[in-house]
Amino acid sequence: MRITYKKCLSLILISVLLLLALFYASSPGTSSVVDIRPRQDSPLKKLLDGKIGDTISGYRDIPYHIKEEVACRLAQNTCVCLADKDTFQLPLSNLLFPRVWAQNLSNAFLESHPDPEGIKRHRAMEYSSFQRRSYNPANELIVTEANNPLQYPTQGVEVRPLKTIIIPGLGLKEEARSNHMVSLTATLGTFDVAATVDKVSVKGEGAKHMRLSGPLLSALNRQLQFVTYTNTVFHPKTADTVQFATESHQSFFTIKVGHGTIPALYNSRYQKEYNISALVTIATKTFLRYDKLKDLIDSIRQYYPTITIVIADDNEHPQPVTGPHIEHYIMPFGKGWFAGRNLAVSQVTTKYVLWVDDDFFFTANTKLEKMVDILEKTTLDLVGGAVREVTGYTATFRHTISVEEGGEEGDCLHIRPGYYHVIDGFPNCVVADGVINFFMGRTDKVQQVGFNPRLARQGHLEFFIDALGSLHIGSCSDIIVSHASKIKLPWSETDSQKAYNKFRYKLSSGDANIHKENFYFKNRFKCMTSQ
Repeated sequence: MRITYKKCLSLILISVLLLLALFYASSPGTSSVVDIRPRQDSPLKKLLDGKIGDTISGYRDIPYHIKEEVACRLAQNTCVCLADKDTFQLPLSNLLFPRVWAQNLSNAFLESHPDPEGIKRHRAMEYSSFQRRSYNPANELIVTEANNPLQYPTQGVEVRPLKTIIIPGLGLKEEARSNHMVSLTATLGTFDVAATVDKVSVKGEGAKHMRLSGPLLSALNRQLQFVTYTNTVFHPKTADTVQFATESHQSFFTIKVGHGTIPALYNSRYQKEYNISALVTIATKTFLRYDKLKDLIDSIRQYYPTITIVIADDNEHPQPVTGPHIEHYIMPFGKGWFAGRNLAVSQVTTKYVLWVDDDFFFTANTKLEKMVDILEKTTLDLVGGAVREVTGYTATFRHTISVEEGGEEGDCLHIRPGYYHVIDGFPNCVVADGVINFFMGRTDKVQQVGFNPRLARQGHLEFFIDALGSLHIGSCSDIIVSHASKIKLPWSETDSQKAYNKFRYKLSSGDANIHKENFYFKNRFKCMTSQ
């Protein structure tokens, strides 16, 4: 009778939770309510006035009507990180209705810093220096006036440092007159002509300002086909803004200056089928888990007997890890996870590197060929798989990451579970910004991003934050690696397991401050939200 009573209570509780879930999902939230009443001097109106003021000088007397659902999506440079408000608390409510949490990274880092104002000034100086180093004039907005008689290239013109090119596409389209004239002005180079045309006067050859004129428009246009530009100021990556003008019109276009990208090609000895051993190296980091590492190696050898395995080891008393196609690198004791990643990845010479933790193990579903296939056939730089726990639950950890501009105090970091879209031709694969801790990437691209060696015990998501804008990332749910059980009874734990848990999960105050500094100072975030 007592058992039946408990079952009834359980059913009632579950029913109530389901009804609440349905009510919560079906009821309109506050975000769906839009105030459509007219407002004077609204923030959106000021935003639009500012954005169009730089590109349109006239028409200020013509009124306009704001389309708020579109205008509100424009960047306002005033981002904030807000957490969801508490609504109700019930058992399992966090699982049914996950809330967005927020953290003020400025307070978290500065409150424990001995000189908060000094570190803020230092961060501002570093950011200013970064802006100067990364500034590129080619990113400046240049609007071509309508009905301009000048014809010129708007983008795609490049020159190597201190080299010469012919400027393509120059021309003049105007009515016949007694004399036609154009001029070119540069700041980082000089102009000349590769050939001369009769009845066209060229003045300023070899100088930063050159003037071309003549009575025949066709001859002048022919001469413009031979105009050259020579870069005279070395810079590995910048752009020269060129002024192209007549007596009554002027226009601007950019010529990019820089070295070409050197390709990184891998000789994998082409075959009709993927030679995984020639294409992929497996990298891992081990610490106090030699038993797990042995299981990983044994499982890899079952399916890929000749693939190279690179192991970074920061144990205090390292044990030998030997065998064919194994590279074992000893590090200083307790150097850390990301330092181990850097070491392991730095030794990879194949086109792709596969990262696995030392407590994973391969199964028949761990098909590296599928990862290689998607990397070979798409523009992805990195593709993650899925991790199956002993409980049968399979995780993919797909996240989107966005940075919202926030002004002088720093930017806002927003992390959400989910992805952008399914990849055509690979129905089980999607595009995301962050994936699970089992991924294969193009070795040179992963090395370019690197891993922050100061993050010793935790820091998986930090790699993908650093990779934002650099790596094109995907995730496939049908490529699965298994995870060794983490369930250990207290009386069955070995000394090495206890030591590992102490190092892995008990962060010191110093380690915690490093994580806060990483976000606040290195990445210049003032706050973050996640779900």
